[in-house]
Amino acid sequence: MRKVEATISIQSKPESIIAAFVNPSLLEKWWQVERAFIDTEVDGIYALTWQVTNKGFGYMSVGNIKTYNPNMQLVIDNFTYFNPEKPILGNMTLTVIAKQNGDQTILYLCQEGYQKGPDWDWYYEAVKQAWPEVLQTLKTYLEK
Repeated sequence: MRKVEATISIQSKPESIIAAFVNPSLLEKWWQVERAFIDTEVDGIYALTWQVTNKGFGYMSVGNIKTYNPNMQLVIDNFTYFNPEKPILGNMTLTVIAKQNGDQTILYLCQEGYQKGPDWDWYYEAVKQAWPEVLQTLKTYLEK
């Protein structure tokens, strides 16, 4: 199956990077997540929403936390994407690993489990372009 991988070096501690993925107020600041529900226990819910209106959510990503080590790793299984204009696309895995390397941390991110078909192709291409940009936004935020 296809996967999207992105790596970036950030002048921040690994635990600060992982916190940026699980703390709702931090997610809002760097990723513009409008609402989040995150239970970092194993099998806990990981739910993010964007473009919230009085009619509902524009976009959502939801999954179950498989691994959470606040000092270096977050793995979300059953990662599912909701878009009002597309079918529900799901059962992916999102992996975030932060490893100290001198005064920098190397952040590795992998989203995998893309299936075949036009909607999946659209999503794969969108994510392939988006993750490097989103990680650059995270880097800028954390290095302020």
